[in-house]
Amino acid sequence: RVPGHCLLGGKEKLDARLARAREGGPAKGQAAMATFEVSRPTVAAQALGIARAAYEYALEYAGEREAFGRPIIENQSIAFALADIRTEIEAVRLLIWQAAWMARNDRTFDAGQGSMSKLRAGELAVAATEKAVQILGGAGYSREHPVERMYRDAKIYTIFEGTSEIQRLVIARAISGRQIR
Repeated sequence: RVPGHCLLGGKEKLDARLARAREGGPAKGQAAMATFEVSRPTVAAQALGIARAAYEYALEYAGEREAFGRPIIENQSIAFALADIRTEIEAVRLLIWQAAWMARNDRTFDAGQGSMSKLRAGELAVAATEKAVQILGGAGYSREHPVERMYRDAKIYTIFEGTSEIQRLVIARAISGRQIR
């Protein structure tokens, strides 16, 4: 259970939104969708945590593992892959912070910022864990290393609370103001 003071906007705000969602009425589902949009930065933060953990593990491994007499991080392909993942981690972190701030301060998600944060974080979790497994080579696929489990765990973040395709649909509708089908 999550303590009420740890919820975005507090427990009272969540309870009020859930009550509106249960009422239904003429705006069928809009309150429920708004609740999803506000909760998506939390899911995104979880996905980002997996991406960050996989990155950190791969970075440490690449600094210790030697091939041809030197650490594998000294190979451009490994170093560039880690640089790309770290750059994406920082960009997604800022996107999540923006969406969380908007949720906390009752700002309108006028461009689907909650969905943007979940979309990018979920896809980053998959990409970062896949890259970590690749950096570890065959060892990354074994249960000896945590990146194997992270790789399996990451995929769910592109599926639950709206697939990546649903996130794109929400964003497209928000930015176009049209009913995208």
